[in-house]
Amino acid sequence: MASKNQNKPPSSPSQSKYNDEVQVDKRRRIGNMKMLANTGTRALTRQAFSVVNGAQDVSQTAGPPSTASSDCGVIEFTKEDVEALLHEKLKVKNKFNYKEKSEQMSECIKKLKQCIRWFQQLEGNLVTEQEKLKNLLELAEKKCNDMELLMKAKEEELNSMIMELRKNLEVLQKKFTKEELDKLEALESLAKEKDARLAAERMQDSLSEELKRTQQDSCSANQKIQSLNDMYKRLQEYNTSLQQYNSRLQSELAATNETLKRVEKEKAAVVENLSTLRGHYTSLQEQLTSSRVLQDEAIKQKEALGNEVVCLRGDLQQVRDDRERQLSQVQSLSAEVERYKEFTGKSFVEIDNLTVKSNELESTCLSQSEQIRQLQEQLAFAEKKLQLCDLSALETKTEFEEQKELLLELQNRVADAELKIVEGEKIRKKLHNTILELKGNIRVFCRVRPLLSDDGFGTDAKVISFPTAMEAPDRGIDLMQNGQKHSFTFDKVFTPEASQEDVFVEISQLVQSALDGYKVCIFAYGQTGSGKTFTMMGKPGIPYQKGLIPRSLEQVFETRQTLQSQGWKYEMQVSMLEIYNETIRDLLATNRSGFDAPRPENMGKQYAIKHDANGNTHVSDLTVVDVRSSKEVSYLLERAAHSR
Repeated sequence: MASKNQNKPPSSPSQSKYNDEVQVDKRRRIGNMKMLANTGTRALTRQAFSVVNGAQDVSQTAGPPSTASSDCGVIEFTKEDVEALLHEKLKVKNKFNYKEKSEQMSECIKKLKQCIRWFQQLEGNLVTEQEKLKNLLELAEKKCNDMELLMKAKEEELNSMIMELRKNLEVLQKKFTKEELDKLEALESLAKEKDARLAAERMQDSLSEELKRTQQDSCSANQKIQSLNDMYKRLQEYNTSLQQYNSRLQSELAATNETLKRVEKEKAAVVENLSTLRGHYTSLQEQLTSSRVLQDEAIKQKEALGNEVVCLRGDLQQVRDDRERQLSQVQSLSAEVERYKEFTGKSFVEIDNLTVKSNELESTCLSQSEQIRQLQEQLAFAEKKLQLCDLSALETKTEFEEQKELLLELQNRVADAELKIVEGEKIRKKLHNTILELKGNIRVFCRVRPLLSDDGFGTDAKVISFPTAMEAPDRGIDLMQNGQKHSFTFDKVFTPEASQEDVFVEISQLVQSALDGYKVCIFAYGQTGSGKTFTMMGKPGIPYQKGLIPRSLEQVFETRQTLQSQGWKYEMQVSMLEIYNETIRDLLATNRSGFDAPRPENMGKQYAIKHDANGNTHVSDLTVVDVRSSKEVSYLLERAAHSR
């Protein structure tokens, strides 16, 4: 099969000269680039780069690509330059001058390799940044565990304090009447509101300061993440452009396929990292819930201690009032004694009674003074405990805010990772199918089986040969018949030494296009005994001899399992038919008694090929079976083979 461009006449010399001049005007040289630093972020300066796959004299003036790469620094391409490269075509004076064409292509390939090295360096930087983020996440988890142990210890200490204060409160409450309790309840409610308002104001001030610091840290982190995202997007854009351009060079097709496989591996790694981040996100949510519970308990304990302090202050004031009242009584009794001595001259017995009574009142006053001193000590101790509770509550609130900020950051990272996965999948589909379109929507492969003794040729007969010319590697085949040589050209030629895996490597690209939503048809054509069944079905019992159909089914279900982990849902159905003597036969229909004996219930049934408004084609009344694994499809293939 001849090349598509061989039937066109060569261009005139004047036209070639005009094309060369146009290409020289479009060429620009590579400039030096510098790395710029900007407040915690890094940005790469852009430099215009364009190259033309054109005349030979331009490539000579530009010099070899290796020299350009040694003289220049880090090189980056803009989107406009890549687009210009993609739309330019090879301009040569003589389309059959393969030497000139090969030189121009090798020059472009060297420059592309230089750019790919730069992209690999950027990918290494991204991996390093990812490791740093993982280390930060582990430190945050360790800090949360330490804080949980500290809060438990503080909780036990506060519980013991509360028990002691409650015992003291019960002793004091027995000394007051019902009317005094009502009065204290009113005072308690007022004091509680006042303390709560003051505590809320203090907490609000501290939280405002913490919020400012957190916002500053968040801004710096967001700037860093934004720079990484921009770098990743530029890397994806440039990688896509370079791969599209490489697809036009037949000699670099194998390297492009390896690049696609590497992208799929990176995608799988990103999916795995995403699942890990989701697990950390769940654990942090649980820790956040426990921190909130501990914070609520600390606030309740603080309020209880405040109430107890108010009660102790009320008790102290009451004791002071009793003391002053008793002192006034002692003074009044002393004055009465003096008056009785001076004016009335009462008996010494009454005076002694009054003296005894006065002494009793003095002793009572002394006991009440001691009680007041004890209450003052208890009040100071309670105030100190209240301050400690305030500090503990403030620390708990601070840790709560830090955990909340960390949780939000992880949520943003998870969302960014999911977005990158979706964008990467879109780019992969577009790139893959663009490569296949450039190769040709209709492609013809030729597979040569080994010669057998029944073929009538000796083992040493050179009936078939494969040319090794640079212009058509693995694409040509020569046949010798009656001393004459006949040459043929295909999109791909598989020698007798080619394995089933080698054939499937080429076909798997079309299977991936079918998974991306494109319509694909693969069929084998040849005379009886040429190896069609072996190529398509092979020997399923021997792994390395499996044919294209079993291998394609394995690829379909492997892709399904990968996408199901990302949240996709699939339903797969299988139907099989054959056309024999221009008659459609359902191979999955049951109760088939012979080669051409249809089912009794299917007698007279006519199968029709129909096309819907969307361009989809289907056959009516075919047997459709739901499948969930490649083994089920393999069973259906065996069943259909027996029905042929």
